[in-house]
Amino acid sequence: MPRHLSALALLLTLAACRTEEVKVRAIESAAPAYVAAVDAAVPTTSVPANEPDKWLLAHLDVETTGLVAGYHEMIDAGFVITDLDGNVVDSLYIRIQPEHPERLSAGAARVNAFDAAKWRQLGALTTKQAVDTIIAFNKRAAGDRHVLLVAFNSQFDAGFLDALMHRDGHTWRELFHYFVLDIPSMAWSLGYRDLTGAALAKKLNLPDEPRVAEDHTGLTGAMLNVRIYKALQALRAKR
Repeated sequence: MPRHLSALALLLTLAACRTEEVKVRAIESAAPAYVAAVDAAVPTTSVPANEPDKWLLAHLDVETTGLVAGYHEMIDAGFVITDLDGNVVDSLYIRIQPEHPERLSAGAARVNAFDAAKWRQLGALTTKQAVDTIIAFNKRAAGDRHVLLVAFNSQFDAGFLDALMHRDGHTWRELFHYFVLDIPSMAWSLGYRDLTGAALAKKLNLPDEPRVAEDHTGLTGAMLNVRIYKALQALRAKR
């Protein structure tokens, strides 16, 4: 091949490589689907103080394979939808088959008795099935009303919920308001300095949730949260 044609071929090859590199960089820099979902969420101008009938609460409790969201995973979740006074509207309980059951920590196993084979026998959902179920439940229960997420350990529960939904290109911000409420802060403002559900339940003369691992689930935790929330609301009303 003549030298000038060889040089031209080399230039064309380099140009093609450069084009492919730009394409790859563009793909790598594109925001993940769950980030786009946050950006697409329409902010509300409604506030519960002015329009309480347009708002609901989603009391959430999760069980996991450990303490680090994004590494450990949810293995079940309980949602209890209530009005702002804590009256139950609807509830959901799901088991989820983690993608990495081998990451189960000893502490988590003692709390929730997770066993991968048992979960399969009980019909645990895949990540995608779990996310689809949560989204469908929220739409059915809430309709066009706004929903505030409520949890006992809000950063823990919201973090694990978001990590689950990220795996399927979603985020909890599609379903719930930006702000998250937590039970201990409510109790703290009324003079209760306890940091566990069991301790608060005892102080408030409420039935605790089961502490036997096999009976301890996200739904039993979410229902305890509702009982504590209602008791705190009643105490506040008396002051």
